[in-house]
Amino acid sequence: MRSGLRRGLLGPQGVVTVLGTLALVLVIVIAPHVWGDAATTTSVADRLDGPSAAHPFGTDDLGRDVLARVLVAARLSVLLALGSTVIAVLGGVVLGVVATVLPRPLRRLVSALIDILLSFPWLLLALFFSVIWGANAIGAMLAVGFAGVPSIARLTYTLASSVADRDYVRAARIAGVGRAGVVVRHVIPNILPPLLVSTAAHASAALLSFAGLSFLGLGVQAPDFDWGRLLREGIARIYVNPMAALGPGIAIVLTGLVLNAIGSLTGETASRTPRRPAGRRARPAKRASAGERPEPAAVVEVEDLRVSFPDAEGRLVERVRGVGFSIRPGETVGIVGASGSGKSVTAMAVAGLLGAEAHVSAAAVRFQGIDMTSAPTAAERSRLGLELAVVFQDPLTSLNPSLTVGRQLTEVSEVHERVPRARARSRARQVLESVGIAEPHRRARQYPHQLSGGMRQRAMIGMGLMGRPRLVIADEPTTALDVTVQRQVLRVLHEARRRTGSAILFISHDIALVSGFCDRVLVMKDGEIVEELEAARLDEARHPYTRALIACVPHMTTDRSRPLPVIGDLAEPDRQDVAEEARA
Repeated sequence: MRSGLRRGLLGPQGVVTVLGTLALVLVIVIAPHVWGDAATTTSVADRLDGPSAAHPFGTDDLGRDVLARVLVAARLSVLLALGSTVIAVLGGVVLGVVATVLPRPLRRLVSALIDILLSFPWLLLALFFSVIWGANAIGAMLAVGFAGVPSIARLTYTLASSVADRDYVRAARIAGVGRAGVVVRHVIPNILPPLLVSTAAHASAALLSFAGLSFLGLGVQAPDFDWGRLLREGIARIYVNPMAALGPGIAIVLTGLVLNAIGSLTGETASRTPRRPAGRRARPAKRASAGERPEPAAVVEVEDLRVSFPDAEGRLVERVRGVGFSIRPGETVGIVGASGSGKSVTAMAVAGLLGAEAHVSAAAVRFQGIDMTSAPTAAERSRLGLELAVVFQDPLTSLNPSLTVGRQLTEVSEVHERVPRARARSRARQVLESVGIAEPHRRARQYPHQLSGGMRQRAMIGMGLMGRPRLVIADEPTTALDVTVQRQVLRVLHEARRRTGSAILFISHDIALVSGFCDRVLVMKDGEIVEELEAARLDEARHPYTRALIACVPHMTTDRSRPLPVIGDLAEPDRQDVAEEARA
């Protein structure tokens, strides 16, 4: 955190931003004390003087020094702009974040309300609210603040929605983090950089809006004055003394540039700064004694699982149809099939990670005796955080980009086992070393984007090993990796199973990879399991779709003069050459 802040401040942009901010703060603090008398004392003899050594910006119609009034007005102008920005940001962030966690019908209603408010120009809304609260400084601050809520809410809702469905948010749910904890720990930190930049831009726009309202007579009223009111007074005699109007305008422009620079610098620093999860840690569940419920024979039991999703018209479309299987302790079961066959949906239903829009029904979906079709209790959530691990397809989106790798590994131990942070860090380094990551001390302090694809995938496996995994769901963990790295990842999974005795549910579209790694293979097509057989007996496959998958895998004796087979053609039962291709 300190190194990221130091790098930002020592750069050219950081130096200019710091100097500009210090100058602005200095003017806000000392101007009323130093130039307050010159800004308010009238002098009939000096009225309407032009620029001079005594009065660089000239004087107004009462003989008051214009430059002194511009400097003194900085405090009221900036404070009112910042006050309205706080109102807009707080209201917008709360509205945008709440909209992402609401049920789908309410989410659409809130989103539609935001869109309706955005259809009105911001200044028009500010004028409307200023009429309600009256033509004064407080009324103008509230008007500009509430007028800015819709734009901040739309930005927050868009950013939060893009983050809320990431794999690392799902992983946090497995770790037992509640809905509020997910928002505070994982959503807000990852939308903070663009939100800070937008906040600074909003503060600059609010400053300009205040000047506009005061220029129209709807903002600050006499005897108080801000830059907008000074601009209104100076514009009437711009041909006599241009600086009377240009002075407030220059102040508005320079302050806006400083605010934008602050937001840009803060956003860049926040994007490089690790975030520590906040909030109260969950208490670990008490382990069941020998006299309580015995451990089930199967780690996973699924009976008649059906999953449906609404289409564009709101009608439910069934994507998984009557799936059933079980996984024994220490067993590796592969689910294979083409893209869209329902493999990942089935696995996420087993893990309880399908979104609110999914409609899940089943005779039974149990993991270690826990009913995964209903909301888990606090004790069950703690067990899931320790005993269920998921290795997602893309580790770059599965790992939280705003947290270091080591911080993400220690979360499970700290939250569910109440392990001290120092011990959790030591265990995290040991786990990183056990999954084949060299220099674990250095890698633990790095961010996900600083690791290679294979390292990120092994770090994902290491996150699961931080607990007491009874099941590891590997959702296409070797996708987009070269053959050498694939072999390394599979070796890590194999060693993890050997050391912990956990079962593995391995998902892939590569039937050759599954047959060489798994004990048993489930073949899925169109949301159904069409065949189940031992991995060593794939040559005995009877279903045309299974034989087509086998035939599509090239081998050393494949005739390169012929085009590769197509599953859609080979899966037809009346083709006679399927068996020959499978045996080859």
